[in-house]
Amino acid sequence: MTSQQTYFYRTMQLIRTTEEQLARSHARGLVHGACHTYVGQEAIATGVCAHLTPRDAIFSTHRGHGHALAKGMPPLELMAELFGRIGGCSRGRGGSMHLFSPEIGMMGTSGIVGPCILQATGAGYSFQLLKTDQVAVAFFGDGAVNNGAFHEGLNMAAIWKLPVLFVCENNQFATEVPFAYAAGNPDVAGRAAGYGLPGVKLDGNDVAAIAAAAGDAIQRARSGAGPTLLECLTYRTRPHSEGMGDYTYRTREEVAAWRERCPIKRYRAVLQETGTLPETLDAIDAEVTATVQSAGTAAEQSPWPEPADAATHVYADAPPPPAEPEVATEERAISYSAATLEALDHEMAANPSIFVLGEGIGVRGGNFGTTVGLYAKYGPQRLRDTPICERGFVGLAGGAAMTGTRPIVDFMFIDFINDAFGEVINQIAKMQYMSSGRLKMPVLLRGCIGIGHAAATHHSGSYHSIYSHIPGLRVVVPATPYDAKGLLTHALRSQDPVLFLEPRELLSAKGPVPAGDYEIPFGQARLHSEGTHATAVAIGAMVPRTLAAAHELAAQGISIEVLDPRTTSPLDTAAILASVRKTGRLLVIDEAFGPCGLTAEISAAVADAGFDDLDAPIRRLHGIFAPTPYSPTLEAVMIPTVETITTALRELVNE
Repeated sequence: MTSQQTYFYRTMQLIRTTEEQLARSHARGLVHGACHTYVGQEAIATGVCAHLTPRDAIFSTHRGHGHALAKGMPPLELMAELFGRIGGCSRGRGGSMHLFSPEIGMMGTSGIVGPCILQATGAGYSFQLLKTDQVAVAFFGDGAVNNGAFHEGLNMAAIWKLPVLFVCENNQFATEVPFAYAAGNPDVAGRAAGYGLPGVKLDGNDVAAIAAAAGDAIQRARSGAGPTLLECLTYRTRPHSEGMGDYTYRTREEVAAWRERCPIKRYRAVLQETGTLPETLDAIDAEVTATVQSAGTAAEQSPWPEPADAATHVYADAPPPPAEPEVATEERAISYSAATLEALDHEMAANPSIFVLGEGIGVRGGNFGTTVGLYAKYGPQRLRDTPICERGFVGLAGGAAMTGTRPIVDFMFIDFINDAFGEVINQIAKMQYMSSGRLKMPVLLRGCIGIGHAAATHHSGSYHSIYSHIPGLRVVVPATPYDAKGLLTHALRSQDPVLFLEPRELLSAKGPVPAGDYEIPFGQARLHSEGTHATAVAIGAMVPRTLAAAHELAAQGISIEVLDPRTTSPLDTAAILASVRKTGRLLVIDEAFGPCGLTAEISAAVADAGFDDLDAPIRRLHGIFAPTPYSPTLEAVMIPTVETITTALRELVNE
């Protein structure tokens, strides 16, 4: 036997034996959730991973045990993870569907279909930008090829010639839905031609054929020739997940026939036909069995995670940033847009791992001038115009951040980023937590919010309340050029994913901004004006309107303290409570919808911790609970105005 033959046989047998042990463990109650085994598909992970190094990255699906083992994960770490123990690869946070081991290039598996395709594309972008010879691999099932992520990921990888291998493990059933029923075009490999990349159809139970095709594709990727799609026709011979019924959607006869086509049995016969003694293979079997049994025993003995660690690694540990400078009083005044452009230019010059994705952000310079002049300085790879595929390039950004670069997604309007909601909340926001802090997610998502310009309902959203509800995200809503520059600089240095929301109606507003480099830390509110009669907490575009109202009331002898949280996650509740302690009254103003919004959250926090300081009920002003209309006369009444804010504050002070 050659070393390669030994690797093939031993790896497939290791996967099979571990999976059968896990199935028995599930029956014993040791596996507390799902258990998606890879039995019957061992040849694919084995053949592909034979050509990968620990520096190469793989991204997988809910059926990822085999990929993890083939990439080099010890059975102990896999089994301990499914047992929910601290010795597991994800420290007990992931179970069967969420396996992380970035140390060996196992970048994670997902219980959602499709993200692995986009994340591998993002890793390929990182490797290309960093000029390494690394390759990214996405393993996915036939169900994923009918998902938008498949189209968006393959298209982006093809047009940019990224070093990615896409591996479709066509086991002919997406959960329990036959692929023959679900696909208008069941020729997965043939779909590659539509994206301008090679597609190869393979017998997914022939480890040698898979290894040969994967070797060619990986070499092609390393040489800069671009991606390849492999379709490996195979079959899982155990249920979709252990404990599920298996014969309502397929027959016992069909399963039995595929068991006879077992990739391990088949390869053993090939080896024996070419002279390998049965005793040699039996010895490998015995060694693997002993390894797995020992791992199972050790996994059962692995300690449980400490309950106190349940909320660790939601955000990155980071040194405290420099103290915020005093608000500029110098004569230099620039616009909000110019201030953010200045911050972005400075950081791109200092950090070559930063790149920007978006529609029209290259030569054009962005819909709102967010990248004007940067294309000429940094080129097309760092100012990358994208197809219109928000889910695609947001998912790509997640994979890029996981593999050493710092992507910025310029999405123009927050309404557009909602198309990528799942990538943001299910992947990007959770990645640090699920990997126990071993993967960082320095993704910056930026774009406009707010009503104005008769933009109607798909270009006027203000959804910061929704995103502020998501653990793992930082949500920033600057209201002045000074704050915009300092907060964007901090975002560009953060290890956390940041949603940077720019009120559209403020982009041309001018204000004093220091020419030098400075940061404003997240979670620190800004006191715009001191007062004694009431506190007004205003968010985003409501800040200048509230300041105008406070100025009008000052002429009437009413003193209003105006506070801007600047970030809605984290929220500086302490500053709000301190102000209410001083004034005894609170009005919260936000143009977003009222129910379940930031005005409600702030009000609840003050009612809970500052009730004894209140001299009047808390009041709120917010947008009307309706989509944004087009007509100017309708649009004008949708959100608080200076007049409505002035009236509300006057009434609050008089209560």
